Amino acid sequence: MYDGVGQATFEASLASLRPRGILVLYGQSSGPVPPFDLGRLSTLGSLSITRPTLAHFVTTPEELSRRASEVFGRVADGTLTVHIGGRYPLAEAGRAHEDLQARRTTGKLLLIP
Repeated sequence: MYDGVGQATFEASLASLRPRGILVLYGQSSGPVPPFDLGRLSTLGSLSITRPTLAHFVTTPEELSRRASEVFGRVADGTLTVHIGGRYPLAEAGRAHEDLQARRTTGKLLLIP
């Protein structure tokens, strides 16, 4: 499970995992996850949690360039599809944020200058 929300979704994210599942907590837009008993991970099915940050996975400008080229290459050749969930004029950025917060969107949102 990939969870970029944090506090508000953490318990549901844990509950969604099968035994030996992994929770990747990569954000905390709703706030940090409060401390919890690590023993719960064993009782819920030998679960694992990781909290990655980009700085530990992309350590040099060359690595960033290589990885970005791989991603954009896959988008260009069609092996990776990016779902654009909405386009908003830059002047309506507030509406884009409201739609995102209200969960009226899916995919990526673009702000068009």
